[in-house]
Formats: sequence, structure tokens, C-alpha cells
Amino acid sequence: MGYFRENIEKLAGYVPGFQPESKDIIKLNTNENSYPPSPAVLDVIRNFGAESLRRYPDPLGGSFRKAAGKLCGLGAENIMCCNGGDDLLNIAIRSFCDEGRPLAYPVPTYSLYPVLAGLQNCEVIEVGFDGEYNLPSKLAGTAAGLTIVCNPNAPTGSVVSIDELAGLADEIKGVLLVDEAYVDFAEENCVELVKRFDNVIILRSMSKGYSLAGLRFGYAVACEELIAGLMKVKDSYNVDAVSIAAATAAIEDQDYHKEVVGKVKKSRNSIIGELRNMGFEVGESFANFVLAGCKGCKAGEIYAKLVERDIFVRYFALPGLEDKLRISVGTEEQNGKLLNALRQIVSE
Repeated sequence: MGYFRENIEKLAGYVPGFQPESKDIIKLNTNENSYPPSPAVLDVIRNFGAESLRRYPDPLGGSFRKAAGKLCGLGAENIMCCNGGDDLLNIAIRSFCDEGRPLAYPVPTYSLYPVLAGLQNCEVIEVGFDGEYNLPSKLAGTAAGLTIVCNPNAPTGSVVSIDELAGLADEIKGVLLVDEAYVDFAEENCVELVKRFDNVIILRSMSKGYSLAGLRFGYAVACEELIAGLMKVKDSYNVDAVSIAAATAAIEDQDYHKEVVGKVKKSRNSIIGELRNMGFEVGESFANFVLAGCKGCKAGEIYAKLVERDIFVRYFALPGLEDKLRISVGTEEQNGKLLNALRQIVSE
């Protein structure tokens, strides 16, 4: 057509996980939490008033900022509300990257990063993980305006230690964004880095651990100066009134949150053991999914056979992932049906 900017014409857009219309399927392909959100969230949505819908929302989401700040041991001024974690990624890349300031990250990782960089028309520097997904030493020498480390990493479920990330933050001249979308299922988090460094942003999502993927809510944690700068770039009203109230109710109900996270972690560890018994290569995961490698078989064929059984997992036809399937942790019933189907497939 010729109407779009050249970089947009050349760009291959991000492809989200398949969202089947039918409810009669087992959906383990987009890392949604299979358990419902806190009852407190449902109460808030059920009783939400018409007057609050008529008016514009709080542009900063003050109630959530206070609740999230308290949880992180920081102030409201250290929090910025976002329309999901992807909103923060977009804001950060627009804030710190341009044609002279690249974006850097280790690979394989979240495939949205290069798409957002393409929109900004900035250079992308991808540095490969080793076979054990250790933080690449070359990442610190990229001179990037923004470096992103997904931790726990998607789609591997692996983690980099806080000390290693602290060393990276100390060595680079740009900003380090630690994408903690899956951190609720890990054993530790990097919030303490915000207290030590003025160039660190932590990304948090309410989609995974809090079962609010349909609400689209996330938040940034950073020093006050970085938050103030990011505020300049975000949309005027980037989160709506219903999502602010519901997300606040969710993050304040930590008892329910811990109960659900405990169930997911228990199921995750069980799935890993069962898959290994079937001959799959599965590393330790600190997220709500596992990455299963196939020995002597083709992951794409297994994926197709699962689809025939109305079971959806994620298959990435990408370098380093061609022989692997990413499987979200479901309910006990869903996990059982998945494992039974895989036993049948691998024995065929």
C-alpha cells in the first residue's frame, strides 16, 4: 500500500497464543492461571457503581499504587500502573531506545520484545543463553539504552540470581528492566534492586499469579525519578476504573494469592516428574509452565496430535525451540488429561 512507515511495512507482528472459542477444550497454551481470581475481586466487579463508570478513572491508579508499594516495601511513588505488562514494555522501549540506542536481551525469551523494538525502529541486540540458560556475560557490553532480562524467563522457566542481575545493573550505562511477569511462582524476586540502583525497573503482571489475564493490568516498580519519566510516556488513562479497583482487591488478598500459587507450584513439580518419566527433557521451572524437550520425536507432531484431542499447548518454530513444547500448568483434572494424552502419543 505504501502508507506505513518502512519499518512497519517490514515488521512481522507478534502472534499471541491461539485463543479457541470453544469452552470444551483444555487450554494450556498461554500461561493463564487455571484457578479463579480472589472472591474479593468478583465482589468489587459485581458491585461496581455506574457513577464510577461515567467518570474518567484516576489517571495514576492511586489506590493500587499504595497497595503495591506496601507489598514491595516501597512507596506509592515507586509504582506505575500499566495496561498489562506489555504496556510497560512498550513504554520503556519508547522511553529509552531509538535509532542510536539499542535494545538488548538474552535469547530465547519473550518474542514480543523484538516486535516492540521494530515499532520504535531501534536496533536489537540478541545475546544467546548457553545450554543451562546462564546470564550471558556479553550482555553487559552491548551499550544498549535498555536491557531486558525476563526472570523467570519465558519460555524456559529458568532464573538468573539476584546477585548476577545486580552485577549487570552496576555494569551497564543504560536501564535494566527485569521482566518479573512470572515471579509469583519463583522463590525470590528482584525488588531489592530498586532500592540499590537508580537504573532498574521491575515489571510485574496481575495476569499470571492473580488470575487476571482478562483484566489486563500490570505495574512497574522503580525509583521515583524513573517512574516520573515513564509517566510522561504512558497514555493519559492507561488503566480503567474497573481494573484499578479489581487489581487492588486482588493484590490486597495475599492469603488467597498464596493459596493459589501453592497449588500451581505443587502441580508444576508433579508435571515435571511425570514428563521426565515419559522420556521428555524438562528442566526446573520457576514459572507456571514447563518447557519439555522431545527425544527422538518431533514437537510439532506431538502438538498437532494434542490439538486433535482438544488439548492446546504452545509450540514455537523458532531457533533453539523447534524440539520443545511449552505447557502451562492447569488444574489437577486438566493436567491429568494432558499427561494421559501424552502417554498415548509417545507410545504410538
